[in-house]
Amino acid sequence: MIKSCKPIIAVIFLALILPACAGRPGFVLAEDMGTTCSTLIDSNASCPNLSSTDCRALLEKCATYYDQQSAQIAQDITKTTAQKNTLQSAVSGLKKKIQSLEYQISQSTIVAKDLSLQVKDTQSSIDKTSNRIADSQSQITQILRSLYEEDKKSSIEILLEGNLSDFFSNIAYLESLNSKVGDLLNTTKNLQNYLQGQKIKMDTEVSQLQKTIAIQSLQKQENEQNKKQQETYLKLTEAQYQQQLKDKQAAEAASAKIKARLFQVAGVTKVPTFGEALDVAKAVGAMVGIRPSFLLAVISQESAIGRNVGQCLLTDINTGVGKRISTGAAMSRVFKVSRDLQPFLQICASVGRDPLRTPVSCDSYGSMGPAQFLPSTWMLFVDRLKSLLGQTADPWAIKDSFTASALYLSDLGASGKTTTTEKAAAYSYNGSGNAARIYSNSVMKRANCIQTFIDNGTMSTDCQNLIF
Repeated sequence: MIKSCKPIIAVIFLALILPACAGRPGFVLAEDMGTTCSTLIDSNASCPNLSSTDCRALLEKCATYYDQQSAQIAQDITKTTAQKNTLQSAVSGLKKKIQSLEYQISQSTIVAKDLSLQVKDTQSSIDKTSNRIADSQSQITQILRSLYEEDKKSSIEILLEGNLSDFFSNIAYLESLNSKVGDLLNTTKNLQNYLQGQKIKMDTEVSQLQKTIAIQSLQKQENEQNKKQQETYLKLTEAQYQQQLKDKQAAEAASAKIKARLFQVAGVTKVPTFGEALDVAKAVGAMVGIRPSFLLAVISQESAIGRNVGQCLLTDINTGVGKRISTGAAMSRVFKVSRDLQPFLQICASVGRDPLRTPVSCDSYGSMGPAQFLPSTWMLFVDRLKSLLGQTADPWAIKDSFTASALYLSDLGASGKTTTTEKAAAYSYNGSGNAARIYSNSVMKRANCIQTFIDNGTMSTDCQNLIF
């Protein structure tokens, strides 16, 4: 343990996991946590100058810190998404209003133009009617003048001009014509008054339409300005949303790096103690996304946590014949030759193991390592394991086998982290039928025992007998 406060990164690390250093109070602040964990990620060493226990504690704190950061950002993203949706709805609504106003303005403009044409036609009719009135008035004037001239004639002049009856007939005709022209004049004037009234009405309608168009244009302008403002807010919100996505990805990436570092610290290659196995299960469970207690329960069920990885050896790489390690008794088959023998030989070659000295199960399938994978099944995970671990995985290495098992269980539904999903995953992990149901029930009992130990630090006698 470090006893002095050295001016190096280790001092910061210790301040997070120890209450004091050389009499100075510890400083576990959120901003310091971010700086410290970031520095830890950038450091080539796992934890400079820290013991394995202290390093593991710090890594767990950092993993929790980044997980909390990611969860908080996820909440912010949810809020920002809601704001985006609200703004998008507002912009969409304003677009519809603008389109509606544009339609109304176009419609009003067309109606106004039509009325203007009608006004022109009406004015033309008024002008024609005025001309007709003038003609009628001129005719009446001529008739009245003729009547006047006739009235001025004396009796002698009338007699001298001819027949008296013609004179009176002419007078009657002129009076009748005057009456008809007078009626026509009145009708024409009435038509003129009507047309002028219509023109005034249409002028009023055109004026009202022009006012309406002006108001609608103003409303459209206001909506366009509002739309631009909402679009500006939407762009800002979108930028915030994209930044939050980047922040969340960064937090998740940092968490993955921390968990990988934690995984490296927790990793062991020999038969682990329960504590070591639990540390590996926690690291792997956090990395893959399943409950550590469930993962360790499966490993416990399969190999007593690495204490029993197989009691047989292969003796013939061509036929799959083997023997029991304890007695040397021959086994007619320790592999399903058509399916698992060649994969087993490939796996051994890839990790530098002698296939004739590598323990496997005696169940005629050649199950391997703490997780008791069939060689053919292990091959399904080779690429994923290499990508995740950064090297070729070894089925007999504790952390490698734990990781493979976690991936397989996750694929089977254990990432749901519920009793139902875990029980179903354990059932499928073992096969099917009644044996698989018994296996699944046993795994869940072990998982409950291990979870109780994780939560309370204690384990009942029955659980100890089951696990150990």
